[in-house]
Amino acid sequence: MNFLEERILKDGIVKEGNVLKVDSFLNHQMDIDLFNQIGEEFKKRFEGKKIDKILTIEASGIGIACIVAQHFHVPVVFAKKAKSINLEGEMYVAEVESFTHKTKNQVIVAQKFLNEGEHVLLIDDFLANGCALQGLIQLVNQAGAEVEGIGIVIEKGFQTGGRVIRNMGYQLESLAIVESMDSEKNEIHFREQ
Repeated sequence: MNFLEERILKDGIVKEGNVLKVDSFLNHQMDIDLFNQIGEEFKKRFEGKKIDKILTIEASGIGIACIVAQHFHVPVVFAKKAKSINLEGEMYVAEVESFTHKTKNQVIVAQKFLNEGEHVLLIDDFLANGCALQGLIQLVNQAGAEVEGIGIVIEKGFQTGGRVIRNMGYQLESLAIVESMDSEKNEIHFREQ
């Protein structure tokens, strides 16, 4: 069992509807020492890959992506879920559906921050059905850049997202893959990796 699986078992809470609450250390209150371990692990898993930028999606992926970026010494770009008056110039746009929020959003990145020929590492906190990742992949493709890999903190292995993304041919590295959860017993079972 790795450091992240141990932390999930210690502090994660399983809610009805296959929801895993990790807000005490990952996506509300953030444990920066844990994030640093996550960054180190992604650096190892993508060793030898050329990475020019890290791309994530707002909001809960941003903190993780920033710490990971310190290990790669590259900037972070995050796809915004809402157009604001601060955004100017041409935009890349993709539509994504959120498993957690049960909504569809357009995600937006200013074209000046994602450039043709760049090598991009996608980072996010969760992978469920893969819609957010597919949206990020679309943004990278629109830019003429290349997805060098995808780093996910927690993958819900019982949902289709991981299989879909791997079948697309991308190197997908998930630090913890949840095979099953039981909200009545607050039990979590991980896939052997």
